Amino acid sequence: MYNNESHRASLRARRDVVKSEILSALGRINDDRHAALAEQVHDTKDHAIAQLLIESDDADLRRAATELQDIDAALQRVSAGTYGRCSACGTEIPATRLSAYPTAKRCVACQQEHEKNR
Repeated sequence: MYNNESHRASLRARRDVVKSEILSALGRINDDRHAALAEQVHDTKDHAIAQLLIESDDADLRRAATELQDIDAALQRVSAGTYGRCSACGTEIPATRLSAYPTAKRCVACQQEHEKNR
């Protein structure tokens, strides 16, 4: 199927970039709540902190926090051996899709159906 170690390394590298983006965005916001979050972002995998960031008024923080959650979910799929399989229909997600969107959890057809039903 896919080289899980290569995908794991790529996802972890992207995770580091996103965490840096979060720290940068938090640095631009001058309030105690965000300063406390900035201290915790360095070493956390805590879903609750990502959720707090998603609820932020800052669009950059929301986007980065959502991406961080997607990366963590993709890393879990790599560990479980399900990375590259559509979570809806079980078919293999094409490598071109994963290259463009490494955190994809659905094939294109299932993603389109998911978006249509939202």
